[in-house]
Amino acid sequence: MTPIQAIVLALVQAVTEFLPVSSSGHLILVPRLLGWADQGLEFDIATNSGTLLAVLVYFRTDLAGVVRGLRASFRRGSAGACAPEARLGYALLWGTVPAGAVGLLVKDWVASYARAPYLIATTAIVYGLLLGAADLWGRKRLELSALGARQGLLIGCAQALALVPGTSRSGVTMSAALALGVTREAAARFAFLLAVPVGLLVGAKQLVDALRGEPLGVPLDALLVGIAVSALAGYAVIAILLGWVRRRSLLVFAAYRVALGVFLFLYFSGS
Repeated sequence: MTPIQAIVLALVQAVTEFLPVSSSGHLILVPRLLGWADQGLEFDIATNSGTLLAVLVYFRTDLAGVVRGLRASFRRGSAGACAPEARLGYALLWGTVPAGAVGLLVKDWVASYARAPYLIATTAIVYGLLLGAADLWGRKRLELSALGARQGLLIGCAQALALVPGTSRSGVTMSAALALGVTREAAARFAFLLAVPVGLLVGAKQLVDALRGEPLGVPLDALLVGIAVSALAGYAVIAILLGWVRRRSLLVFAAYRVALGVFLFLYFSGS
């Protein structure tokens, strides 16, 4: 992998991780369309660690509040658990369980068989239609402070579906949140925050594997470039998307997903 390829793929990760269009799907398809070798799941995880850094920095105040709320709930029991910060913390913890459990079961399948173009085309269309439906018909009344363990678990079950490339983790979690009546901005913020627990676990596992001497799959300098570029670009994309959802709908992203899926079916059927 050349430095240019690492930069391009890191930018793809940064843009598509937070926009509801599927980062994993684009990271698989871009090399195919450009005639590059598949960079592999390890590079995808490394760039995901970069966008995780962007989330940690951008939402540092929210995350600090969640940590304080959870600590207070442990000390005060049920009374402390009712505080908004604690409720959000429990929503994030419960939302992490499904993806963590399913991820352990299907990691090898995702790394190999799930990277097929037709599967990505199908998930792009199906979940694009679901995003459009949720955006159109969701009641959009609940703010972030209203979310608790039950809503977190339901949204977390949707997040587990994003282990299949083309689904879009941010897209499917926002769709689930909108369907539960959450506002667009709150749905986007929760989707970003929900990336933190799983992202930390996956990144830590990759670091431990590297320290054990397991092969990285791509050169170390390419991994470091990917992490740095995806972190910087990801921070900007978070700000842009949050500004977008305050004033506009998500239908443009739903339409893009459907158009992308149709294009992929046509492109690969003729190749």
